[in-house]
Amino acid sequence: MYSLEGITEFVTVAETRSFTTSGKRLGISTAQVSRQICHLENRLKTKLFYRTTRKVSMTEEGGIFYQHCRQILNNLEDAERAISNRQEKPQGLIKMTAPIAYGEQYVMPVILDYMEMFPQIEVSCNLTNQTLDLVQEGYDLAVRLGHLKDSSMIAKQLSTRTQFVCAAPSYLER
Repeated sequence: MYSLEGITEFVTVAETRSFTTSGKRLGISTAQVSRQICHLENRLKTKLFYRTTRKVSMTEEGGIFYQHCRQILNNLEDAERAISNRQEKPQGLIKMTAPIAYGEQYVMPVILDYMEMFPQIEVSCNLTNQTLDLVQEGYDLAVRLGHLKDSSMIAKQLSTRTQFVCAAPSYLER
């Protein structure tokens, strides 16, 4: 595996033509920038910069290496942007389950509102009163009524409910 250590410092020095400016831009000391460039040159067994007290310029090898490193950093920036865009705009499939009556009355209206807010989200909701194996069947989310039997699940209480026993007076007389 190739090490990326020193690459950011190298590219910054190549672009600013200054160790001091690079250090300020990266939020590290000039000495640290210099050390990273030295380590990189030792690892590559080649000189990347010509240095004087007033001027920094790239060697021919430095120019070639810069082109490749700039492309690598651009690709890394693209990768980070792709992931952070996914965080800003949720997308993908959510597979969930909920009890039938509770799901119809409370869950589905919230899901429909959520899908309107985030059109890139697709929801597959299985309304059933059966207890499903969430892990085995690949569910991301489940709404359950009552206490959880499996303590390995992460749970958050959404609401409380009151239960009533109702019966006709004639039934209660019997």
